[in-house]
Amino acid sequence: MTPARRLLPLVSGAVAVVLVSLVVAALPWLWETDPAASVLHVRYPERGVDPAALEALRAELDLPADPVRGALGWLGDVARGDLGTSWVSRAPVGPSVSGALGVSLTLAVAAVVVAAVTAVALLAPGVWQAARRGGTDTGRGSAVAASVLGAIPEIVLGAVLVAVVAVGAGLLPSTGFAGPANLVLPALALGLPAGGLLARMLSSATESALAEEWVRTWRSWGTPPATVAVGVARRAVATATPQIALLVVGLLGSAVAVEQLFGIPGVGTLALDAVLAQDLPVAQAAIMLLVVLGLALGGTGVLAHRALLGPAGAGGELPSGVPDASGRARSWAPWAAAGVLAAVVVAGLPRDASTTVPGRRLAPPSWSLPLGADAVGRDLWARIAHGALLTVGTAVAVTAVGLVIGLAVGVGRRSARAGAADVLNALPPVVVGLVVAAIAGPGLLGAAIAVAAVGWVPLAVHARTLAVEARASGYVRAAVLAGASPWRVARRHVLPAVVGPVVRHGLARVPHAALGIAALSFLGLGAAPDSPEWGAVLAASLAYVERAPWTILAPAVGLVLLAVVVALVRETRTSS
Repeated sequence: MTPARRLLPLVSGAVAVVLVSLVVAALPWLWETDPAASVLHVRYPERGVDPAALEALRAELDLPADPVRGALGWLGDVARGDLGTSWVSRAPVGPSVSGALGVSLTLAVAAVVVAAVTAVALLAPGVWQAARRGGTDTGRGSAVAASVLGAIPEIVLGAVLVAVVAVGAGLLPSTGFAGPANLVLPALALGLPAGGLLARMLSSATESALAEEWVRTWRSWGTPPATVAVGVARRAVATATPQIALLVVGLLGSAVAVEQLFGIPGVGTLALDAVLAQDLPVAQAAIMLLVVLGLALGGTGVLAHRALLGPAGAGGELPSGVPDASGRARSWAPWAAAGVLAAVVVAGLPRDASTTVPGRRLAPPSWSLPLGADAVGRDLWARIAHGALLTVGTAVAVTAVGLVIGLAVGVGRRSARAGAADVLNALPPVVVGLVVAAIAGPGLLGAAIAVAAVGWVPLAVHARTLAVEARASGYVRAAVLAGASPWRVARRHVLPAVVGPVVRHGLARVPHAALGIAALSFLGLGAAPDSPEWGAVLAASLAYVERAPWTILAPAVGLVLLAVVVALVRETRTSS
């Protein structure tokens, strides 16, 4: 590889950092508001807008005249070790941002521990059985359980944990960050769904590892099943390590709603509050720390990936395998799950989703209202049915866009070095949603664009990892030595090795995209509050989870059914 190609990921990462800084600095101009007026309102909410006070505040804060000057000036100060001073509190930015980052890192580490334990619990029985009896099937039940768990909205799980464990049983505190006890509920809310997604990532890697020739060789030598299982697990973790690093960074950036629910002063909440208050020094510092941390973790994941592969990764001796699905029977289960979801939607479409009946506010489920009523007396079954196309259709479209971009970016890479994709992965989706909302206004389309803007990154990194492994295999090296062009190598050898696992990964992310749109709706950046989109219904119901828990049941069950359909269709696709 030429020196220019080696430097390309670093250059693209640096350019992405500068562009992110420019976009964040441009938010006041995108919103077409005066940052001095916003800061004055936050500082003195009871005071009116006085032109003289605004001019004095501009002079005091040395507000930039345009976003380019503001971003470049801030980057220059950072290069000298100065993160700036808050426009609102006039306190140094460094201590507050570093303290918030420490809180978020603590929460993320706890959530990663929960996710790892959950993934091992889901995968270990299937891996052991496959290592003992042969074959590549690790079990459909664990795959479905992982997908269902990954589809549970973190905010819903957190609200249920607060209502049942904290308020109902009084076992743990519900808010604050005063000690280890405060970590348990938010770590479970973040870690359990992440564990489901992690299990799905490792499932594909495990089945591919079980299909490699060395596994058959070990079995023919009479290697104990426990040794085979450990070797397969090591190979699967090696392939999924970059994805695991992305998952940790994603937990840092996507935990804003959970932090707000539990009153945790993390960096995501700090960045969101700073952007809303137009306290740009704090917002820029918080987001840039997330970006730098994302680059560092992305690079660590790449180094760990290489270390786990060992000499085979660089010597053209890396094995590859395709899971054998010949022994798997086609199942009617995905059609049954899809039928249940379709029946719920079709039966609910004739029902009135818009009429409000004050007399049945928060009515419990009954014969006339099988799923109950919302806070203004609307039929929840009807609203879920009418919102299915919005939620499912938008999530599928977002995932399809991300899949195409991810494959194009990942297959074209010859190096696994961290770059621009890792920078974008570190951005909190909420901040991206704020940028899109500033340009196009809040709405379902803006939420979909925001989720798509970062949703392609895990697929691209997955494709990048598999493409690098494929290029390191012996048959690709032989094709190169035989004179095959780079385009032919990518089309005939690399793409077939990448497209299957990445498409299955994309299918597993359909519910994740729906959850991302739901989280933005929960924060007021997605669908309108009166929209039947499942995220908006979920957001409107969370305030009543203790009084009327059935109000969150309908959208949550819809998302879980979507996850079951996706998981089972994915398994059938693998077996067909």
